[in-house]
Amino acid sequence: MSSSAAAAGLGLVSAATWGGSDFVGGIGARRAPAILVVASGHIFSLLVLLAICQGMHLALPGSHYLVYAALGGFEGSLALAVFYRALSMGAMGLTAALTGVLTALVPVLFSMVHDGLPTPLAAVGLALGLIAIWLITHTPADSGSATPTKALLLGALAGTGFGTQLILFKFASGGGILWTMTSARAAGALAMILFLLVMPPKAPWRGFWLTGILAGSLDTIGNLFYLSATRLGRLDVAAVVCSLYPAGTILLAAFVLHERPTRRQIAGMALALSAVMLLSI
Repeated sequence: MSSSAAAAGLGLVSAATWGGSDFVGGIGARRAPAILVVASGHIFSLLVLLAICQGMHLALPGSHYLVYAALGGFEGSLALAVFYRALSMGAMGLTAALTGVLTALVPVLFSMVHDGLPTPLAAVGLALGLIAIWLITHTPADSGSATPTKALLLGALAGTGFGTQLILFKFASGGGILWTMTSARAAGALAMILFLLVMPPKAPWRGFWLTGILAGSLDTIGNLFYLSATRLGRLDVAAVVCSLYPAGTILLAAFVLHERPTRRQIAGMALALSAVMLLSI
């Protein structure tokens, strides 16, 4: 199996796991503030990762790897808080689509500068992947409703933050994925705690631990697969394939909650399969 095929395969597993995490987190956010669901998942997964690293007596990687991971974990958590704020302002479809495309586009552009231009076939696959992300995540707004400019700006900021996190994780992956993830989770948990201290939710603080733990665990597993994908192939390939994770959330919602995907989303998922095939060659 070629490195490109292996990276695309690991990216698909990461996307599926991230999609499951978002689905569980979305269920939890119906019962408790979303930020509490995320924070509890970060804290639980941090404790588990620390126990694994200590139990396996893994040697600490170089400090620069840990710094890259911590920066990615911290700013990625803040980007998540910004994303939630953007969604709360209305026009979720366009805001989520903009965030999703930028999450993939930022590392794609960086990889083209850092790693050089991809092959023509891979370039077509990347373009199809970006279009697929837009189709999957974009839900047309109701007629007559306007998208707040501030929501789009915050969505763009969140997408840039997520994309930057993927780049930082790529650089951190050279130090070993378990310690990398532990450092990222520690910084992410700190960011969540600071956010809760500054802007505590007004809703009751209960009913979030179980979904938070499950969502955080799935998110951590997805991150580990993404880190593995970046070690085997180009950053842009791993980033675009992993960014197809909303498809997993949509499919779970269809099977579990019987929420039918739109024709646009079905077309996006079909296009995503074509993109993955091209990126695997």
